[in-house]
Amino acid sequence: MAKQIKIFDTTLRDGEQVPGCKLNHRQKLVVAKQLEVLGVDVLEAGFPVSSPGDFSAVEMISKELRNTIVCALSRSVENDIKIAAESLKYAKYPRIHTGIGTSPDHIKYKFNSSPDKIIDRARAAVKYAKSFVEDVEFYAEDAGRTDNEYLAKVIQVAVDEGATVLNIPDTTGYCMPDEYGAKIKYLVENVRGIHKCDISAHCHNDLGMATANSIAAVLGGATQIECTINGIGERAGNTALEEVVMILTHRYKDIFETNIKTPMLNPLSRLVSESMSMPVQANKAIVGDNAFAHSSGIHQDGVIKHRANYEIIDPREVGVDQSKIVLTARSGRAALAYRSKNIGFDLSKDELDIVYQKFITVADQQAEITDTDLNLILRSIFKKVI
Repeated sequence: MAKQIKIFDTTLRDGEQVPGCKLNHRQKLVVAKQLEVLGVDVLEAGFPVSSPGDFSAVEMISKELRNTIVCALSRSVENDIKIAAESLKYAKYPRIHTGIGTSPDHIKYKFNSSPDKIIDRARAAVKYAKSFVEDVEFYAEDAGRTDNEYLAKVIQVAVDEGATVLNIPDTTGYCMPDEYGAKIKYLVENVRGIHKCDISAHCHNDLGMATANSIAAVLGGATQIECTINGIGERAGNTALEEVVMILTHRYKDIFETNIKTPMLNPLSRLVSESMSMPVQANKAIVGDNAFAHSSGIHQDGVIKHRANYEIIDPREVGVDQSKIVLTARSGRAALAYRSKNIGFDLSKDELDIVYQKFITVADQQAEITDTDLNLILRSIFKKVI
């Protein structure tokens, strides 16, 4: 039986921290409801103490969602935790997400503290959060740059105080996959009672490793992945939800499973992109405009003959109607015949040869041949040939 991997979506918290990506309440609620339909297990709705607007957004989302855990972020500060609890008072399944930085840099330069004092603050934060809700997630910020032995000590006190989820963030995107996977494995093997908790991977993409690190974490024993739609987030972004879900679906389908309804991935990607005015790069995996587009003649011929020659995912699995055969100067006869047939011209071999010569001449002069361009080419030739 496949192991369930929980999907924790932080599009509305970490994702919204991107400059210029602020959503109004109506937009947040629309996205939140769609994320619930998508099947995310946990939705991090905001950081309530940061502003009255964030507080009311978390409260509003808490009232509306009935199947998804609603999570509110806090620092290891009593007032933060209290405000988070207040924002979640209407949630059917509330979770407080609290924690503190654990790396040498954070301890010395962010908190001007000591390792022992950080452990004391971690213990107090979890204990206080547990006085409000049963479901408490603890994060060890910058765990990626934290010594494993010390990290295990911090995580141990969180477990001892009743944390239900343990978040091991690679906050600066520093780790390589083997390092991050080994870090998770070390905690699994060295923290008493950790098997009672979910272990969560929260990775950033500063070195382009967020997705790879999240998968390495799951292979090391993590049971939850924290991610965002389109991989949006601080600096270079977070782990992309659509990427980890499709990796688990295709490469580890007999080992792991999620609750995500994958045909919703492309429509939800578009919704988030448009709502946040954050374009998705064309070559973005899974949801980019070119993810299922083919312009090379060799690739076009191969995918027309058998889709799996050049596509490891059926586009319909992620909500894309069909692959795109893009006509350019690099396209061959197979693609030209395919696109011509799609607009009502079923060409014989001799006709195709004639059309191809005209097509190449036009294609050399512009980046792409649209259906309108192709229609004009075909009609101009058929007037003379037929």
